[in-house]
Amino acid sequence: MPDVAFSIDYSRSMFDQDIPGHNRWHPDIPIASEVSPGDEFRIECLDWTDGQVVNDDSSNDIRDMDLLRCHVLSGPVGIRGAEPGDLLVIDILDLGPIPQSVGSLPGQGWGYTGIFSKVNGGGFLTDYYPDAYKMIWDFRGQQASSRHIPGVSYTGITHPGLFGTAPSAELLAKWNERERALIARDPDRVPPLALPPDETNALAGALDRGSAEFAKVAREGARTIPARENGGNHDIKNLTRGSRIYYPVHVPGAKFSGGDLHFSQGDGEITFCGAIEMGGFIDFGVDLIKGGMEKYGVTTNPIFMPGNVEPRYSEFVCFAGVSVDHATNTNEYMDATLAYKNACLNAIEYLKKFGYTGEQAYGIIGTAPVEGRVSAVVDLPNACCSLYLPTAIFEDDIRPTASGPVAKDRGQVAVAS
Repeated sequence: MPDVAFSIDYSRSMFDQDIPGHNRWHPDIPIASEVSPGDEFRIECLDWTDGQVVNDDSSNDIRDMDLLRCHVLSGPVGIRGAEPGDLLVIDILDLGPIPQSVGSLPGQGWGYTGIFSKVNGGGFLTDYYPDAYKMIWDFRGQQASSRHIPGVSYTGITHPGLFGTAPSAELLAKWNERERALIARDPDRVPPLALPPDETNALAGALDRGSAEFAKVAREGARTIPARENGGNHDIKNLTRGSRIYYPVHVPGAKFSGGDLHFSQGDGEITFCGAIEMGGFIDFGVDLIKGGMEKYGVTTNPIFMPGNVEPRYSEFVCFAGVSVDHATNTNEYMDATLAYKNACLNAIEYLKKFGYTGEQAYGIIGTAPVEGRVSAVVDLPNACCSLYLPTAIFEDDIRPTASGPVAKDRGQVAVAS
């Protein structure tokens, strides 16, 4: 096993670890440990909510989630010799749930998916599913199944949702400036257009919570919800074992950190907490390309080489969507987001014919290894996006036939009281 560069006591909150992680991006968060180019190392992670979700049949925990505590990230890990302008080369060697463990914490033999309420997080289809729902998934090797969605099981593509390097002070200021400007376009929108810095429940690694240094990080630190120039919350399902990522380095030592491990996810992670979330471990190899940002023109985002580890699903039912709001018969010009939303809604309506509730179908396409594609963005005025749903994940045959779909009572996901 590689050396553990960031260790977790899984019985304790991230706030109570001997060396805490962090839940804001800021260059002044101190490193927790150091590694050298050529090293292999392990990072242990809690689930992104810091254990706020429990294995039960109520979605009250999703409804009442304290999002200001999220994401809890493990690190930062410093890389010796890394300087601004370098590319940090990260290989994902292995990852998985909490090893040899069954218990009450996400990752101890189970994970969860949350459809977040519109007033607390929302999701891609929050206007259609504005309330909070939850699905619990049990792990058996590489397979996931759920008592809340019977008749479905699939092989997960385990991956981290979130890893990245620390921003420089200048880059952090750019983030905060542009995101505050975005919020100002519609400051009362629900859910909001972006999340500004917020000192509530900020966590800044080993900095003393009563210190001026901590107060500065809490006041300025960027929230971890979106992906940005440093990497961050990309939620790319194929970024799994065997992948190589090239991260821009913005501060000395790079300050590499992350978490938000997923057992499985569909392209888009559409329910907001749309993956099967878990705590666990991830093993990395590390190297540097000196001056790599200028050599390869990598300035605004990392680049990736996905691994070859994925389930062998070869037959799909495909759903297309175009950039039209069908409810109001309004055409939008080349709006790929609207087109993918329609592809997702078309898949949900189809699965409802087999007895799945809308919430169950929403959960399936958010967590199963579905493929989402931008299929055409040249045929004005309609962009076309598509969603490929593997047929083999279902116990029943969901392919269209002349005899029509067979609907069954499949229960419902966990709801709030």
